Amino acid sequence: MGKWRKNEINEPESELADAQLLNALEGSIESLPERDKTIISLYYVEEMNLKEIGAILEVSESRVSQIISETAGKLRTLMG
Repeated sequence: MGKWRKNEINEPESELADAQLLNALEGSIESLPERDKTIISLYYVEEMNLKEIGAILEVSESRVSQIISETAGKLRTLMG
């Protein structure tokens, strides 16, 4: 017997929880300042690296990293 994953046991409930979490995350992202939304999109959606994002925004890689970390903290707070 293999390990049971939570979504294999309660799939409908897990899917609902995932959908609710995704909706909450989308709403929280929408409340961010435009620059933060852009960086999140470039990093997570477009899968650009810090150097590429820094070149676009004309900031250092370390500054991009700081902004991503700060934004992740903001999102955690907003999602409470």
